[in-house]
Amino acid sequence: QVQLVESGGGLVQPGGSLRLSCAASGTTFRVNRMGWYRQAPGKERELVATITSRGQTNYAYSVKGRFTISGDNARNTVYLQMGGLKPEDTALYYCNMETTNYYSDYAAVENNWGQGTQVTVSS
Repeated sequence: QVQLVESGGGLVQPGGSLRLSCAASGTTFRVNRMGWYRQAPGKERELVATITSRGQTNYAYSVKGRFTISGDNARNTVYLQMGGLKPEDTALYYCNMETTNYYSDYAAVENNWGQGTQVTVSS
C-alpha cells in the first residue's frame, strides 16, 4: 500500500506564492503519474495539474502560466509551485498518484490520495 504525505499549504496574500510537496512511501511500487487536485467549499474536486513519469504535464486552464508541477521520480515526490495566487485558488489541495504496486504474485494499478493541505488566499 502507498501512503501520500502533503506539506506546504497555508495562508498567503493575493499575488503571493506557495510551494506544495507530496511524498509517497510504502512497499514495492512504481509511480506512473502524479498530480494535484483541489476542492473548494461547496464545489466538486477538480484537476489542477498532472505529470507523467516521463515528464509530460497537463494543467487546468485556470492555473496555466501561474502554477508549475514537477516531479522527482527517484524520491517519489511531486511538487506544485503556485504563483500569482488569487482568492479563487483557495481550496483544499489533494495530492494524487497512480501507482503500480507489486505484490508477491501479482501487480495492480492503484489510485492513491493524500489527506489534503489547505491553501487560503486572502488579504
